[in-house]
Amino acid sequence: MAQIHANMGDAKKKADPHAEQDAAVSDSLKKIKNKIIVMSGKGGVGKTSTAVNLSIALANKGYKVGIMDVDLHGPDVPRMLGLKGMLEIGQNRKLEPIAKTENLKAVSIESLTMSKDEAIIWRGPIKFSAIKQFIGDVDWGNLDFLIIDSPPGTGDEPLTIAQTISDAKAIIVTTPQEMSLADVRKSINFCKTVKMGIFGLIENMSGFTCPHCGENVEIFGTGGGERTAAAMGVRFLGKIPMDPNVVSCGDRGESIQELYADSPVSKAISAIADQVAELVS
Repeated sequence: MAQIHANMGDAKKKADPHAEQDAAVSDSLKKIKNKIIVMSGKGGVGKTSTAVNLSIALANKGYKVGIMDVDLHGPDVPRMLGLKGMLEIGQNRKLEPIAKTENLKAVSIESLTMSKDEAIIWRGPIKFSAIKQFIGDVDWGNLDFLIIDSPPGTGDEPLTIAQTISDAKAIIVTTPQEMSLADVRKSINFCKTVKMGIFGLIENMSGFTCPHCGENVEIFGTGGGERTAAAMGVRFLGKIPMDPNVVSCGDRGESIQELYADSPVSKAISAIADQVAELVS
């Protein structure tokens, strides 16, 4: 009788798709050393460009990097990386990420839709399932870093990451003005509530150097991110200045770090990547 019950239990486990998915997620995450979710309290602060450029910088330093775009309603990662085409299924019947370079590969909902302008109209449970599939049903292989680009705010997507990846750490992106910083404080408190570690805070769009006269103009102010990080007990990772080339390179799917390696933006991103690389060492 005990054996019959055991067999029934085994059959039930095999028939449970949620258990199979959880096992696939766990197996995939074991091969990834560091998981970082890039968050912002509000939109328009350059969160995705920061996530993409941080991924490129880490890959250029020789690390194996994957970038997972869970901004399901506004997936911009493939365009910023200049990636085209659809995700394909490999020999192990898992989805293959699209490779940007030997060290960098990406997965996004945009790479699963026929039309890049198709609207994704999903509610919470479907988002939860899709994000878990992005982890468990994708052949990420062995990675030093999985960078996760999340939509702004503290909704379904970051909550799913917090619940699914217990050792994920957050990098929070802000601009210097108070309106953005108020929302960032909510993001910090979100991480503390769900017990997600915070790796640090980045102040983006921090000043602009005029290319004609060389004068620095603090369009959105400066220093607010650093003050907020100190007040909230969060590590401050650095400031990334404004540069029109960030926008033009992103629109063309090119890397500002390759085309403008000596720019203040490229140097700032490289310095932040060095701090993130400390996670490996």
